[in-house]
Amino acid sequence: MQVEVSRDVFRLAQVFTISRGSRTEAKVLTVRVSDGTYQGWGECVPYARYDETLDSVEAEIAALPAEFTRDSLMDLLPAGAARNAVDCALWDLEAKRAGKRAWELAGLPVPGPEITAYTLSLDTPEKMQAQAAANAHRPLLKIKLGTPDDMPRLEAVRAGAPDATIIVDANEGWSAAVYADLAPHLVRLGVALVEQPLPAGEDDALIGMERPVPVCADESCHDRTSLPGLKGKYDVVNIKLDKTGGLTEALALREQALAEGYRVMVGCMVGSSLAMAPATLLAQGAMVTDLDGPLLLAEDRDNPLIFDDAGVHPPKADLWG
Repeated sequence: MQVEVSRDVFRLAQVFTISRGSRTEAKVLTVRVSDGTYQGWGECVPYARYDETLDSVEAEIAALPAEFTRDSLMDLLPAGAARNAVDCALWDLEAKRAGKRAWELAGLPVPGPEITAYTLSLDTPEKMQAQAAANAHRPLLKIKLGTPDDMPRLEAVRAGAPDATIIVDANEGWSAAVYADLAPHLVRLGVALVEQPLPAGEDDALIGMERPVPVCADESCHDRTSLPGLKGKYDVVNIKLDKTGGLTEALALREQALAEGYRVMVGCMVGSSLAMAPATLLAQGAMVTDLDGPLLLAEDRDNPLIFDDAGVHPPKADLWG
């Protein structure tokens, strides 16, 4: 098995800001796995929040043995960006070997388009209202928040997009007191979901707290081992391939989460269509699909995913799977 890793940079269409900082480009690792006849590829986005860098993730991949499979990969690499890129490349490789699509190999129905959220980055209320107004035609908007002064931002976005469904992502930026204060206003403004209101290490405060709007675990949920720690705190889990370590674990996490009564959101880091492609299989029938990474870019891969009024479409074979 030959494994090649390259670094790619995609310019963002505009500065993207969350409570932890801003960026103007997406830096990703592209992994190509070849058996000498066929080649599959995948993409990951190393994430500093999880102590990942381009260098550290590349080193993890470089340390893989000469021979491995998707099954053995689960033990060779931990959940995270490195395993994600390799796992998704193996799915692509297996599909090409078999002359089938990845969803066939996974035993899934033929996928269709899913409405995806479009993310408005954190800014002043005035600028966020302008962002909302410019995207008011979109059915689902996601607002990046996570400061003690978010109420004016919420009001501004609702004023800018009065008919859109709104979900909120605090990126661990609120305290329990701030969240409790905001909760009734979230209901009043028609917010459909709140993502990770409290820091992952402090979310026990959610136990027993009234949740008038469904609360989604993001930073608190990585793979199946996360589920026992979510009980009594969350209603929804956000499954991201860069957290689960690939499509293999993501599919297993979705199945177990649903069996335990959670609803599912499928999210992404800011990456290209290659990173989103496997996640479109995972997103079928999800409560929320948030795969807008390519919409935030000024440039993308060749043969990119199609986004239209029906949502984000599954990939063509010339992109992935």
